[in-house]
Amino acid sequence: MAIMQTDAPTIWNDVLHDLELVISRGNFTTWFKNTHGLRIEDGVFFVGVPNEFYREWLSTKFHKEILKALRHHNEQIRSAEYTISKSAPVVVATKPNIAPPQPTQAPVRELPLEMTSARRDNLNPKYTFENFIIGPFNEVAYSASQAILKQPGVYNPLFIYGSTGLGKTHLIQAVGNAMKAKNPNISINYTNSEKFTNDVVGAIQSNKIATLKEKYRAFDVFILDDIQFLSNRDKTQEELFHLFNVFFDKGKQVIFSSDKHPNYILGLEDRLKSRLSQGMIIDISKPEYESRVAILQAKALENKLTLPPDVVDYIAQHVEGNIRELEGIFNSLTVAIQAKKRDLDVNEVKTLIKNNIKPKKNVSIEEIIKTIAHFYNLTEDLIYEKTRRKEIVRARQIAMYLLREDFNISFPLIGRKMGGRDHTTVIHSCEKVKADLLTDPEIGQEVEQLRAMLSV
Repeated sequence: MAIMQTDAPTIWNDVLHDLELVISRGNFTTWFKNTHGLRIEDGVFFVGVPNEFYREWLSTKFHKEILKALRHHNEQIRSAEYTISKSAPVVVATKPNIAPPQPTQAPVRELPLEMTSARRDNLNPKYTFENFIIGPFNEVAYSASQAILKQPGVYNPLFIYGSTGLGKTHLIQAVGNAMKAKNPNISINYTNSEKFTNDVVGAIQSNKIATLKEKYRAFDVFILDDIQFLSNRDKTQEELFHLFNVFFDKGKQVIFSSDKHPNYILGLEDRLKSRLSQGMIIDISKPEYESRVAILQAKALENKLTLPPDVVDYIAQHVEGNIRELEGIFNSLTVAIQAKKRDLDVNEVKTLIKNNIKPKKNVSIEEIIKTIAHFYNLTEDLIYEKTRRKEIVRARQIAMYLLREDFNISFPLIGRKMGGRDHTTVIHSCEKVKADLLTDPEIGQEVEQLRAMLSV
């Protein structure tokens, strides 16, 4: 039976559903969301792709998976070709219970400085969801942000934390910009801890605390960045505590960001920690390989540059840092490409970025113990002591686990370094942490945060 040409889009849509189950979400979102079925000729299925980069990447990285899925839906298909086609409609499969992407809006241009500074909401218009890369490292935070767009207050507060350069500021400002686009009359205020503290200090000095309270309580949405810098600022914390209570009681949305979980911010009042913990707390980790590829590809498309797949692959494999580091390397590539007026091959890229690639961090066991002790607000000597206090045992067991799993230290050496313990004790501790990771999300968050601090 001949294959009807009109079957191509339908078959491709079915293929997308199959591929979404076997390919990571980062890869699927990056390489398949702008593809479509074009036609079928003499057993060859033609896939429409937006540019040469997509064509080469799909043909070299995903051809086997694509062909297998195509043949599953029609045995007459014997091969696949990838054709640049920008005008055809986009077909994207979506998982159940995941909201489909919103229609793409015209890109938001950054306003002139004088206009941006005059915005009462303080939001930077360049931070939008249209240019926010979604991957496994941040998809939970993204999903939570979409939930509060649909129903403000459903997670209150929304607390996003993670190491520097991972896109926290972009995400929380994108929420504000999306809320503003949805409802231009909504009153939003984005600020950071330093500015908020200065406002509180200024109000105290001028005896205008009542005016300050009135100013902030008039907003419908309050977004506070880098809350960790409120550490030991008692008066500022007090004003924030009362402000949050007002917002919460009125069902107004509050969003915070920090470089660490609120429970581990030293100098933060317990009552404020309690308020912060009553909403949704989500961490953003470092982007994994697929997400690093997606980020580089997005930057290339945004800047109308062509990066060969082997160049993208090399950078994504060797630059394991945060998003800012990737953007910095991309900027270096852009300058070099403009200077040479041609694309760079992978050897040129290796030479160009060799000084930007951080060597694997060589951390001593003593430094690891010190970092973990500080994380749990303990002195180092307590971790070495033979005590059964619950909080110390937990810190010690996690230290043993990280030494073994992430630094490949032998069980006997870990035992000797951890106060002369037997290697069987170390094995038991590692197995205990492994089991806890399967059932206790808080343990998982602590381990990931420690890994970020240790640059593992």
